[in-house]
Amino acid sequence: MSRIGKQPILIPEGVEVKIEDRIVVIKGPKGELSQEYCPEIIVETDNNNIIVAVRKETKRSKALWGLTRTLLANNIGGVINGYKKKLSMIGLGYKAHVEGEDLILQVGFSHPVEIKKIAGIVFEVEKNVISVSGIDKAKVGQVAAKIRKIKPPEPYKGKGIRYENEEVKIKVGKKAVGSGE
Repeated sequence: MSRIGKQPILIPEGVEVKIEDRIVVIKGPKGELSQEYCPEIIVETDNNNIIVAVRKETKRSKALWGLTRTLLANNIGGVINGYKKKLSMIGLGYKAHVEGEDLILQVGFSHPVEIKKIAGIVFEVEKNVISVSGIDKAKVGQVAAKIRKIKPPEPYKGKGIRYENEEVKIKVGKKAVGSGE
């Protein structure tokens, strides 16, 4: 039994859920998301709840049970509140700005790095903080990871792009060897 999978998902007011042909479509005030689920899983609505169950308990179906329930809960959270990840740029001369709907980064390379507009994702820049927001939690996290990968924080000075609450352990560099008196 999946402890997460068997919990019902409450459908808040203003959210509409449709289930047809193994696809769950969730509409809310911020937009619409759809989620496909595997044939081993059963998804039903009951009163103001979404109930996720399995057809037959196998190792694969038990693994997908909790996953499906979590993905649907994330979609409901996204159409109501949305998701946001913040990245900090630390380094001398590191800059970012939004040009049109594209994100332009200048992070110590000989050329600026351009990240094209991605459907459903909004970029915002304030000083040295980049905000990535949208209604799809997986897409927001993936885009934030892609931005971080351009210039990950290095362990000696801590320069680079990191998540806002991420702590980077700073290593001690080479020490000068004293004279052997």
